[in-house]
Amino acid sequence: MKNAILLLLFFAWGCAQKSSQLLDVKPIVPVATPVSGNEALQNGPMLGYIEMKEALVWVQTKTFAGVQVEYWEAGKPEQKWRTETVQTYKNSAFTAKCVADQLEPGRTYEYRVEINGDSVHLSYPTIFKTQPLWQWRVDPPVFTLATGSCAYINEPEYDRPGKPYGSNYQTFTQIAKQKPDLMLWLGDNVYYREVDFYSRTGMQHRYTHDRATPELQALLASTPQYAIWDDHDFGPDNSDGTWIHKETAWEVFRDFWGNPTFGVNGQKGCTTRFQYADVDFFLLDNRYFRTPDYCKTCTDRTSLGKEQLRWFLESLVASRAPFKLVAIGGQVLTSSANDETAFHFFPAERDTILKFIERENIKGVIFLTGDRHFSELSAMKNGAGNWVYDLTASPFTSGTYSDAPTKEINEFRVPGTAVGEHNFGLLRFSGPRKQREVEVRIINFEGKEMWSRVLTQEGVK
Repeated sequence: MKNAILLLLFFAWGCAQKSSQLLDVKPIVPVATPVSGNEALQNGPMLGYIEMKEALVWVQTKTFAGVQVEYWEAGKPEQKWRTETVQTYKNSAFTAKCVADQLEPGRTYEYRVEINGDSVHLSYPTIFKTQPLWQWRVDPPVFTLATGSCAYINEPEYDRPGKPYGSNYQTFTQIAKQKPDLMLWLGDNVYYREVDFYSRTGMQHRYTHDRATPELQALLASTPQYAIWDDHDFGPDNSDGTWIHKETAWEVFRDFWGNPTFGVNGQKGCTTRFQYADVDFFLLDNRYFRTPDYCKTCTDRTSLGKEQLRWFLESLVASRAPFKLVAIGGQVLTSSANDETAFHFFPAERDTILKFIERENIKGVIFLTGDRHFSELSAMKNGAGNWVYDLTASPFTSGTYSDAPTKEINEFRVPGTAVGEHNFGLLRFSGPRKQREVEVRIINFEGKEMWSRVLTQEGVK
């Protein structure tokens, strides 16, 4: 297999040589013989979306290569399937998204990555479980979600001088120990530096560097990963829709994450929606369409943009899920005057969303937010008698707002839930179909539970 691929690659190179001679163009000469297996692996594998009949496996190679994933049901290696071979290219940072499409619901699969025909050998499990078919049969399954934001990975030659801003990478090891069924990144998943902002090369470098963090590897290989972005993985600090390189940022984000879709109704951005068990997830984009924060005379000021806002509200009212999880890069339900909250500069848009939830009698809305460099749980009972929640989970590894529990004023905060150190959120959904509840825990970088609360449609237990 390996020899056949190498022969094909050199045949293609020979054709290119001949064509270049006919066109009188200087040919591109390969620098070295293509490598394979572990030698060719740059990053990954990482699981993307997982459905009942399909799953995505992401891989990054060091140079142009053919990537294929072999997979089989756990304990039954006698029958194996293969994804289509995906060719990696420089423009997309040599990333590949391989789709396993011979799957059955509710089963566990093992998998192995092959690069240019040679297997990649890893020291940790590569395994995934498809979503079960429970509808019209049994109660919804119990499942666990890990979530959080703000992952700064140091790179001294490009960081600001002084004390490193990133630390406690073992946060990711602690997440892996919890064995969550899926993970949702809430923005600032990487921090672009000055050398990264203005080029595709810089943005690709930042993701490639951070994705190689040793503490991340086992987690990425066995837990489905979903993501939104915020300012630091979109562009410069507090960047908005005027960012000249936002389309490049979108393309790089799309290359490095395995969400089911990227943008709605023909628009770009990180917006998408998916369902896991009986819970609906709405992933929003508060950067691509955002008007400048400090523009006093700008008309139609917005964080989400008209089309995304319309899609979100209509999708929210159409949902029949007991819990609707809304991911956005910044706090929504807070009385804080801090200008880092999601709608600080756009209060009318925040009011539109909350009043819509109240007017339409929508129950079970939980905003999942990040950015603030501390964690807390907020709760508000609206005029319709329904509870709305906001779980802020931050930071994974970046600088902490250690004084937040005493200095950050938020009248919606559930007492005792402010945490100013590296941490992540863990949400466990359980209970009969019409009595679902979610246990929320905040766990620090050492694996210590900082607090726990149970949320229902009727309030905090």
